[in-house]
Amino acid sequence: MKENTVKSIIGGIAKDHRGQIRFVNDFDMSQVKRFYMIKNTDTELIRGWRAHRMEQRWFYVLSGTFALDLIQIDDWENASQELPVEKRILKAEDQQVLHVPVGYGTAFQALESESELLVFADYGIENAKNDDYTWPEDYFLKRLSL
Repeated sequence: MKENTVKSIIGGIAKDHRGQIRFVNDFDMSQVKRFYMIKNTDTELIRGWRAHRMEQRWFYVLSGTFALDLIQIDDWENASQELPVEKRILKAEDQQVLHVPVGYGTAFQALESESELLVFADYGIENAKNDDYTWPEDYFLKRLSL
């Protein structure tokens, strides 16, 4: 059974005269089927709201910083606009993977130019058309501004 709580998986960094290695050794990738990278065109764009009923995601910031808003969807056919929004700031320097289980919607905004986000998913791309729920950026009324 899949856990239904958003959680951070903490990593670290090892440095020596040769450079550095960033790692998240506690990230079990056995469920991962694919990955992709997101790089917004600028820091004004908000990418979201998008949710998944079957697919879970893991997010890792490769460079820069992202604001992430999270919502746990209450009704897939008619989600309440009053759902509470949880805001997180994800930074590359934090060396962590954020696990977002099934049932959550997300909206992202790069806070620094050239920020890049690596996303892992536990279903293949062929499933995407069957598990893609979207709402306009301003749909959820309790969304906090930066």
